[in-house]
Amino acid sequence: MQRRTLGLAVLALALAPATGARAQEIPKKPITLVVGFAAGGAADHAARIVAKKLAENLGTTVVIENKAGAGGNIAHLQVVQGPTDGSTILLGSVGPLAIAPHLTKVGYDPQKDLAPLTMGMNFPNVLVVPASLGPKTYAEFMALAKSKPGQLNYGSTGVASASHLAGELFNAMAGVDIVHIPFKGGAPAMNELLGGRLSAYFATMSTAGPHIASGKLIPLATTGLTRAPFLPDLPTVSEAGLKGFTATNWYAFVASAKVPVPVLDAWNRELVKALKAPEVADELSKAGLLPAPGTRDELARTIASESRTWAKVIADRKITAE
Repeated sequence: MQRRTLGLAVLALALAPATGARAQEIPKKPITLVVGFAAGGAADHAARIVAKKLAENLGTTVVIENKAGAGGNIAHLQVVQGPTDGSTILLGSVGPLAIAPHLTKVGYDPQKDLAPLTMGMNFPNVLVVPASLGPKTYAEFMALAKSKPGQLNYGSTGVASASHLAGELFNAMAGVDIVHIPFKGGAPAMNELLGGRLSAYFATMSTAGPHIASGKLIPLATTGLTRAPFLPDLPTVSEAGLKGFTATNWYAFVASAKVPVPVLDAWNRELVKALKAPEVADELSKAGLLPAPGTRDELARTIASESRTWAKVIADRKITAE
C-alpha cells in the first residue's frame, strides 16, 4: 500500500509541470480580440459575447479592438503583422478569409499568414428593405428592381465582404442592377438603411432583428438553402424564386501564423470551451448566430473550400471590387 501511494504521488508530481505549462501557453496578460468591423454590428456583438466568457475562464482582461475598413481586411492584415505571442487573436470573417484575396490586393495570404483557431459561428443573412421603400414581399421587391435598373442600391459591410458578394451574386442570378454601397460594418449600413438612403441590405439577424420587430424593416427572404431557425416562416431566396441562390456567412477565430503551435492549440481549447458554454450558445443563438466550434484542421479545410467556391463565383460572374 505504501509503495502504491508513493507511486501515485510520483505520478502526480510528474504530471504537474505539464499541466502548469499548458495553462501558461496563453500569455498571462491582457488579451486583444480584434474585430474587423465597427462597433454595434453582428461581428462586434458576437466578439463581446465570447470575450466576456474568455475573460472569466482565463482570469484576465479581454479587450475588443474594432479595426473597421476594407471589409475587414485592415484588421486581418494588422493581426498578420502584430504580436506573435498569442496575446492577440482575431474574429475573422468569410470576406477577408475566403473572398477578398480573389478581388483585391489584401497584403496577406489567409491560408499561409493566418492560423486557424476554431470556427466561431455560421448563419444565413436576411434580405431586408426599409418599410418606406414599399415592397412587402420578395416578388414585389423584384418587380421594383426590374422596373428601375441602376436606381436602387444595397449596402454591405465593405468591398469583398460576404454581404457585398451576396448582393453581386443576387444581381447576376436575378438579372437586376442594384448598385453596391460599401460601409465599414453592419451598424453604419443599418443606419443608412433605416434612414431610407439604402434600398436593401443582406443583414445579419442580430443587426436587423430589432428593426424587423419594430416594423421599420421588412424581411423578404433569408439566404440559406433551408429556412432560418430565427425566421422559420420566411422563405429563402431560393424558395421565393431565385432557385439555387445561397450566400451564408460565418465568423471564425484566427491568429498570426507565427504564433507557436502549442499556443494555437491552447486557444482552440479555450475558444471551444467558451463557445460551448450554455449561456454563450444561448446568447449567440438569440442573435441569429449559430455557434459552430470545431478543430483547427476543420476550420482550415473550410477556409480552403470556401476560397475555391467564391473564386469560381467571382470568375464566372466577372465580379470586380469596383
